[in-house]
Amino acid sequence: AIADRYGSGRVLASGAVIYAVGMVLMSTADSSGALYLSAGFIVGAGTGAASFAVVLAALGRMAPPEKRSMALGIATAMGSVGQFILVPIVQRLIDSSGWETTAIALGGVILSVLIFAPGLRGRAADQTPTGTALADAEQARPLSQELRRAASSNSYRMLNLAFFVCGFHVTFIATHLTSYAEDVGQTREVAATALALIGLFNIAGSLTAGALGGRYSKSKLLTIIYGARAAVLTGFVLIPASTTTTVLFGALIGLLWLSTVPLTSGIVVSQFGTAHSGTLFGIVFLSHQVGAFAGAWMGGTLADRAGSYDPVWWIAVGLGVLAALLHLMIDEGPQPEAPVTGGMIPAPLGGAAAVVVMVGVGATMSLSSATEADADVGISVTAESDSSGGTLFCPLHPVILD
Repeated sequence: AIADRYGSGRVLASGAVIYAVGMVLMSTADSSGALYLSAGFIVGAGTGAASFAVVLAALGRMAPPEKRSMALGIATAMGSVGQFILVPIVQRLIDSSGWETTAIALGGVILSVLIFAPGLRGRAADQTPTGTALADAEQARPLSQELRRAASSNSYRMLNLAFFVCGFHVTFIATHLTSYAEDVGQTREVAATALALIGLFNIAGSLTAGALGGRYSKSKLLTIIYGARAAVLTGFVLIPASTTTTVLFGALIGLLWLSTVPLTSGIVVSQFGTAHSGTLFGIVFLSHQVGAFAGAWMGGTLADRAGSYDPVWWIAVGLGVLAALLHLMIDEGPQPEAPVTGGMIPAPLGGAAAVVVMVGVGATMSLSSATEADADVGISVTAESDSSGGTLFCPLHPVILD
């Protein structure tokens, strides 16, 4: 919302500075509270200001409609180029100089955003096309009216719910794949290779999604992507684990990783125009981040309680099917005006509903499986790892063999 009103370049530059400050403070953290404040709150705020929602909204306004989907796909792919290049460099820095020095170095890298942010300067009011009745109507709508229109749109609410699923998938896999691989007898090196392949193949997936989004229905393409995710996840769980299956999983899920982002952002622009696209995609991206929280937290919690990652994998499969079905019902065309009467419905209602469902499922499964897991396997949850017993599952929630 701030970027729409005051300019994307300013928000991106401010986000980079906040991000860098958080990284430097993280390098000096000597308590859990200091880590939560620096790596959690400050870096999180910086990421929010210097991330997809601001960049894609600015590009969506700058690119002509016929090239917009491809531009969004290229921007998303470049994020994975950075991931693919930096991850091995960061690992070497950690090995040679320690994580504290690496955090400071990354803070310096983040400041390079200041060099490029001016290329995206400008307010939404200055960049939004005019000259047609539809464009002029979009430009004239105040933000409050546009939020009411979004809140009354079933398609927009379903888009929020579907993007919650995307956040759940990618963060659960990114956070827990290494622990799951070790649980099924694979090495950390194999899991690291799979994660690297996710970043590499996501480049192709995002570019392909951007190209196809300019020619075909974005919602139908998203149905295919989420359905394919569910199929890949199912195969990964059912086929016996091996180096080949883990590496192949990384490549396949990488093709589907963030290919949802340019298409989802494009739908928001198609539904509401570009005048307030930063705010409206920001709400959808908030739903994605709530899903990310659920995927990271529930992945560790359920694995610890149930003694296996399998319940979370199957939840991820079910959510993929749900998202595929939702996109069959999403109207990606201009949304109708909000009713004159009626209460305000929170726009990210879908994401909130999904959180309630996921927490309920997680709590039920945790309570029902905790006693059985303790009795059958003889495990106890502790706050520290034990070199003699070894840790299983989520490294944030170690489960120690007695």
